[in-house]
Amino acid sequence: MAIDLTVHLDDAPGEMARLGEVLGGAGVNIDGFCVLTSGGGKAEAHVLVEDLAAAFEQLAAAGFQVASEQEVAVIPVEDRPGALGEVARKLGDAGVNISLAYLATNTRLVLAADDWARARAALV
Repeated sequence: MAIDLTVHLDDAPGEMARLGEVLGGAGVNIDGFCVLTSGGGKAEAHVLVEDLAAAFEQLAAAGFQVASEQEVAVIPVEDRPGALGEVARKLGDAGVNISLAYLATNTRLVLAADDWARARAALV
């Protein structure tokens, strides 16, 4: 399993660029990424990185708040119609609720779920 970081940003021009520059400047590769506005002048970024220690250090030094970290599955999927439905159906049929989903580099699906034991069994 991998770790997804939830980072709070200001909902302002240049904030996503600043996040990318901070991590890139530290040599931290972003393997997956999703940002959405959450209202009240804030945005929530989900960032998948391998080098957690460097990411935490650089984000804190730049004044970014890491709100949470969570275990996620990173699943290679084919780039074709229906691929998402097939993976999500396996989890749904196993009674697993998906709480987060986004695509990462190299056509990989990033998922957080409410029951990892069931999720692992369903995805085998």
